[in-house]
Amino acid sequence: MAHEELHLNLRNLKLEDYEQLQKLMDRVYDDIGGAWPKETIKALVEQFPDGQICIEESGQLIAVALTVCVKYERFSNPHTYDDLILRNEKIWHNANGDSLYGLDVFIHPDYRGYRLGRRLYEARKELCRSMNLRAILAGGRIPSYFKYAEQYSPEEYIQRVDRKEIYDPILSFQLSNDFQVTRLMHKYLPEDEKSQGYATLLEWRNILYTPPSPVLSVKKTQVRLGAVQWQMREFTSVEEVLEQVEYFVDALSDYKSDFAIFPEFFNAPLMGLTDQMDQTRAIRFLAGFTQQFREEMSEMAVSYNINIITGSMPLIENDRVYNVSYLCHRDGRVDEQRKIHITPHERRDWVIEGGNQFEVFDTDAGRVAIMICYDIEFPELGRIAASQEVDIIMVPFWTDTKNGYLRVRQCAQARAIENECYVVITGSVGNLPKVENLDVQYAQSSVFSPSDFAFPHDAVMAETTPNTEMIMFSDMDLEKLKLVRNEGSVTNLKDRRVDMYELKTK
Repeated sequence: MAHEELHLNLRNLKLEDYEQLQKLMDRVYDDIGGAWPKETIKALVEQFPDGQICIEESGQLIAVALTVCVKYERFSNPHTYDDLILRNEKIWHNANGDSLYGLDVFIHPDYRGYRLGRRLYEARKELCRSMNLRAILAGGRIPSYFKYAEQYSPEEYIQRVDRKEIYDPILSFQLSNDFQVTRLMHKYLPEDEKSQGYATLLEWRNILYTPPSPVLSVKKTQVRLGAVQWQMREFTSVEEVLEQVEYFVDALSDYKSDFAIFPEFFNAPLMGLTDQMDQTRAIRFLAGFTQQFREEMSEMAVSYNINIITGSMPLIENDRVYNVSYLCHRDGRVDEQRKIHITPHERRDWVIEGGNQFEVFDTDAGRVAIMICYDIEFPELGRIAASQEVDIIMVPFWTDTKNGYLRVRQCAQARAIENECYVVITGSVGNLPKVENLDVQYAQSSVFSPSDFAFPHDAVMAETTPNTEMIMFSDMDLEKLKLVRNEGSVTNLKDRRVDMYELKTK
């Protein structure tokens, strides 16, 4: 039949469809007993109507998928087809189950080649997601095995089908629909002579599944981030800087932001209050205010109900200077991340040293990492963060020229694509002629995403006007990260050649 002559309708099965269903099952399953009794189908339709899906063409039933709910812990372990059958050939359905079990998918032989099975499988997956169920399980026959039984064990046969050296009409189809073989089951359906009683236990995991939990403990999946593109200006006191900080925190909080992020060394204008002749003394002078900034910005995080990434500031510990960023949680906790990679300028003029620990932090709005400016130019840190399932990488930066800025921007966008996460860069603008090493700034703050259909076409979620003081907002969907990592056009993290290379940390 020509494609243009088809009139397909995907819908739920009804009991009045039984006569057509019986004929179809008898034709497809003539080797293993044919159709289920009407009472069996009646029970399925009445107990779980959403799980019984069919496709009709001009009123004729041509494809059907039968499904029940089960407990994952029970049916993810070895079982037989008879474990699903109750007395009077009723099929086991657990209304409190946390997974779907695919009983049968059968298609009229005249309509094979139109990918109707894929439509039914996609409908099942959508049902699994909409019900917030853990997985779809299925016992899969291997009906071509009898042809190869003398050559290969069942395990070898499955491996060869997976490598597409052998075609199996059921297993090849299930593997192409993202199902994974989790075990081989013996005597699953003894009367199935073609499979010689063997079957695969297949599983498709719902990556969006959220286990039941108290409402207040559920982490957000829709996250709003607010970034401050900070104007460098002369300040006469710490209090004046903090007043400006609070102004922005208040504004971002009013727009219900989950995060506020400030640039690297945003409080550096305070170095203008001391002698500029000795830069090592000037940076240590600035470090004298760090504890105050940490404490007061933590108080703001709590009082304005917003998580704050404090940009960065110098910290003196054991007479050594570090460049540190604080994550002030809105529940009062404070985490810190020290800059790992120190630029030649920081090392030469300020004698700053690199930190030795890199972490990913859990927040009430996703898992985040902080990479201060130069750190984002080293892909190893991004890969470490990705291995810990980071959602958002925060990058407070300070650059004086456009080419310096572009190094940060382009590396940040690469990290977002290769690690399938969001990356936020936030910098400062303006001129400070009276402060050594901070006389000019260049910045355009931005939010980058992975590059796939679920995200903007250029993988840029938001960006500011260059060299203008302003705030920027971006709404990020963390569920989209799960989808792109598992079902994207490409899957960078899954497709790494770990058989050839790996990243080791000391």
